Amino acid sequence: MLQVARLAPRHLADATDRVRAFFEAQLNDDGGGKDRAGNSDLYYTVFVLEGLIAMQQELPCERVTHYLQTFGDGAELDLVHLCCLARCWAAMPGPPPPGLARNLERFRSQDGGYAAETGAASGTVYHGFMAVAAHQDIDSAPADMDAVAESIEQRPWEITTVTAAAVTLLRYLGRDIPPAAAAFLLAQRHDDGGFLAVPGAPMPDLLSTATALHALAGLHVEIDFLRESCLDFIDTLWTGQGFCGNWADDVVDSEYSYYGLLALGHLSV
Repeated sequence: MLQVARLAPRHLADATDRVRAFFEAQLNDDGGGKDRAGNSDLYYTVFVLEGLIAMQQELPCERVTHYLQTFGDGAELDLVHLCCLARCWAAMPGPPPPGLARNLERFRSQDGGYAAETGAASGTVYHGFMAVAAHQDIDSAPADMDAVAESIEQRPWEITTVTAAAVTLLRYLGRDIPPAAAAFLLAQRHDDGGFLAVPGAPMPDLLSTATALHALAGLHVEIDFLRESCLDFIDTLWTGQGFCGNWADDVVDSEYSYYGLLALGHLSV
């Protein structure tokens, strides 16, 4: 994703410096990334760091490291924030806390996947995608990857982001991708550009658009025919500094601005 997001300046052109400045301003003095209320949050810290890396900016590692150290090995975090902690540590020069991998495995479900709650009967696509990526971030590997893949394959793929995550993870695991996956993603295209989160959604959104483009690229699906409409859609979300999530959203934040970079990167290839 980062390799592709780095290509976004091809479309940002003269606005590149403004986007770079926006991401720089999203780190609080304590080293945490600002959420929509301006408070430090691990989830948003991920997108600030990823955005800065994509824009090829030097990271304030000392400040961020101090913030990450306040979470220890993440034993008190839920799975999503634990994965965010791993992702943030991957961007730092120092090693992550040794207990991170062990804490990730606390969220293995009985079917071999990963779930939001410990001891769950079955995993979800989202949590499986997040957990495997987190293990990659800390140079670890979960046991029984076949069970992770089977858990993903058994779950319904009825949401654009879920389908995109499943496609990306199963490709990494070397599994066959059902042909229906690409067809489902392409069916979520909106007439005015972008992709819908679910069939029948009232409007497209930037998260669904970026992840759909990423999954389709991974499947080597030709996207030239939707390039201009997607660029037009993304332009409608541009604020002069970053990107909003959809037409009903008037708040620019680091999460959607990063997905804007990812989408623009794919559309520049």
